[in-house]
Amino acid sequence: MAQDLLTLMRQSYPKFSKGQKAIADYMLSHYDKAAYMTAAKLGICVGVSESTVVRFASELGFEGYPSLQKELQIMIRNKLTSVQRIEVTKEQIGNEDMLTKVLNMDIEKIRRTIDEISHEHFHRAVQMLVNAEKIYIIGTRSAAAMASFMAFYFQYIFRNMHHVHANSTSEMFEQIMRIGKNDVLIGISFPRYSTRTVKAFDYAKHQGAQVIAITDSTASPLAQNADALLIARSDMASFVDSLVAPLSVINALIVATGLQKQDEVSANFARLEQIWDEYDVYQKSTEENP
Repeated sequence: MAQDLLTLMRQSYPKFSKGQKAIADYMLSHYDKAAYMTAAKLGICVGVSESTVVRFASELGFEGYPSLQKELQIMIRNKLTSVQRIEVTKEQIGNEDMLTKVLNMDIEKIRRTIDEISHEHFHRAVQMLVNAEKIYIIGTRSAAAMASFMAFYFQYIFRNMHHVHANSTSEMFEQIMRIGKNDVLIGISFPRYSTRTVKAFDYAKHQGAQVIAITDSTASPLAQNADALLIARSDMASFVDSLVAPLSVINALIVATGLQKQDEVSANFARLEQIWDEYDVYQKSTEENP
């Protein structure tokens, strides 16, 4: 929704019923927790029925409570501090089996990514990369690991690939200052979004380059300028970002571009195997004596 959800609640407050006012009061004070509660759990917490929670969502103009919940999650995703994320994670997981719960949450993120990602934008991204003169990859903080992973494999596929290592905004601009209209910038960023990556996107677009965004939603600051938008779910509220779905999307990009340049990639690896063998890069396996 164009209007801030909390502002909408405040403006609509006078016309709410007593039960709806109780829901609004809780959401306004504890929006970080309410965003990850089911309608039934929110009703129990506030002291109203589940149907009252559903009618509350309709009163605000949503088709149902899941739509309201999704809007609230998008709104707060970049506002939660690390301390708030820890508190929300405790609410979500509680005393359940931590390993099973977290793995199932990651599985659900991959399922949602399959449903939401645009195949058209994915194929567009592949063609942009295959046809690019130079490729730049940027990801900071937790996204830096994904950028490094992508850069590691892209070096075997593309001749002119640049992994942007930037400890400051000035260093970042020094590394991408030559980007031009025949080049592609890949930016990876998830809440809380990196200002440095957003600035790199703006600069690359201004220089006429094409930009590929790997991010979590159309509300991401990277989405507006993206020529190809690859949405991957990462909305675990914990202080630890869930990177399983984004990494799967990156794997798909690596495989798809590698197949487009299969002959060149095969030749590169054939040469590398000789080098690795000659210089003992990998430990050779030895057969045990019977």
